[in-house]
Amino acid sequence: MQFVVKGNLVDIWQKQIYTAEIQVHKAIITGINKIAYDASLPYILPGFIDSHVHIESSLLVPSEFARIAVTHGTVATVSDPHEIANVCGIDGVNYMIEDGKKVPFKFFFGAPSCVPATDFETAGATISTEEISTLLQRNEIKYLSEMMNFPGVLNKEEEVVNKIKAAIANNKPIDGHAPGLMGNTAKQYIYCMGNDGGVIISTDHECFTKEEALQKLQLGMKILIREGSAAKNFDALIDLLNEYPDKIMFCSDDKHPDSLLLGHINQLCARAVAKGIDIFKVLQAACINPIIHYSLEVGMLRVGDCADFITTNSLKNFEVIDSYIDGKQVVKNGKSLIATQSKTLINHFNIETIIPEDLVVSLNDFPKNELGEIPVIQAIDGQLITNKTYEVPFTQKNCIVSNIVKDVLKIVVVNRYKKSSIAKAFIQNFGLKNGAIASSVAHDSHNIVAIGVSDEAICTAINLIINSQGGLSAVMGDETKILPLPIAGLMSNDTYEAVSENYISIDSFAKEKLGCKLAAPFMSLSFMCLLVIPSIKLSDKGLFDGTSFSFIK
Repeated sequence: MQFVVKGNLVDIWQKQIYTAEIQVHKAIITGINKIAYDASLPYILPGFIDSHVHIESSLLVPSEFARIAVTHGTVATVSDPHEIANVCGIDGVNYMIEDGKKVPFKFFFGAPSCVPATDFETAGATISTEEISTLLQRNEIKYLSEMMNFPGVLNKEEEVVNKIKAAIANNKPIDGHAPGLMGNTAKQYIYCMGNDGGVIISTDHECFTKEEALQKLQLGMKILIREGSAAKNFDALIDLLNEYPDKIMFCSDDKHPDSLLLGHINQLCARAVAKGIDIFKVLQAACINPIIHYSLEVGMLRVGDCADFITTNSLKNFEVIDSYIDGKQVVKNGKSLIATQSKTLINHFNIETIIPEDLVVSLNDFPKNELGEIPVIQAIDGQLITNKTYEVPFTQKNCIVSNIVKDVLKIVVVNRYKKSSIAKAFIQNFGLKNGAIASSVAHDSHNIVAIGVSDEAICTAINLIINSQGGLSAVMGDETKILPLPIAGLMSNDTYEAVSENYISIDSFAKEKLGCKLAAPFMSLSFMCLLVIPSIKLSDKGLFDGTSFSFIK
């Protein structure tokens, strides 16, 4: 196949914009020729790359994610499959790779470094050092995924060190995950094999202050500016792009279907340009730096490169007109040309329904401080970190129950892989006045997490998910909603159009009917079990202090 595309080409390498004619033969750009200036033509850019994303968080399988992502100019993702890996192990990683191959889109996966994420929770699978080494030898696997076990790195635990050595032996970069780590501790983490080895853990997407990111940049790390559905760090970090254009990338990390409908990396480009940042620096972060860092087979809009490029109506809002991947047009006039693919199911659910009595919290059995107050998880809208606070327990019949007035609600985690005792705690800032919400998307082990105003409501929400073998649920009295996620309890087997519609409906229900005041209730809920993010979370084994890395007793 041979064709020509005309437009105002944004040449990131020469830092020039000029009218050009791009010649494509089969999958390759064979010529770029300057022609007479024509302001009426669209702009031609390299395709955007999400430098760190968990596809599973979109609730879509890779082939379906691609259908919507290309409409925003995304041509490739650096994807960490550790969500499905924590449920289904190596089979889950293979599922993502094979499903991604069904469509013309460039998925580049990592070898999940932490399955399970910690020893303080129950996951559905384990991926050994030997399996990591085997994965890293595959061309589809471009890097060792985020090393969340930073205590294991700092303490040089044998298994962690061996996984890092496997990545080094295979010449694959290692992603970091060290929120709040600064000073000498950050240096020990980054240079984990000793100063003579140079930078070993080379990226971090968890920085939430400019000071933290700047320290890590100065130590040699590359910083991924994250703006997802739950964690939003763009405003805090974007000014760093002015001084470190070769060390910054853009990522979403986790993107729910409603926000994916609205935009992707193109939104970050628009916001960066609106702040006055040089267009060539913005596009270097969005299009070029991920390719260089991860050695990706993606074109950079040069002769001889793969024909991966997009056309947009402006360099301000970056609305995509057409997209091409390997010379194949995947978007035309803003509409996706990628067809929905057939989907197979893979899952791991092994529990029966529960009863409200299973959720009772005895006043005598719950941890308290010297004042008789109980520890409470304090959620922060737009952040994955939480605060630890203490509140006087609200009791009925010597049991601690939700306190709607003070917004201290019961949160529970149910092991979905085997029958065991249910973990219970209390959380603030979700704002529910009625009912309950629940999810089998609960990072990283993906047990069932639920929050509600009563044991009856919480129980109903959990049982909806158990009966569907995964999903998101919301209940208020007799009114119930469920978005089934039969693929690993993480993803739907439906189209992105249907999933988005259903997600918007259940999200609105949680806000308007139940009173949740968070911007993304289900995304925020899913991170209340993520033990590697400080400062207090709940796993299926109990209430956990992410600062001391120990259970709260």
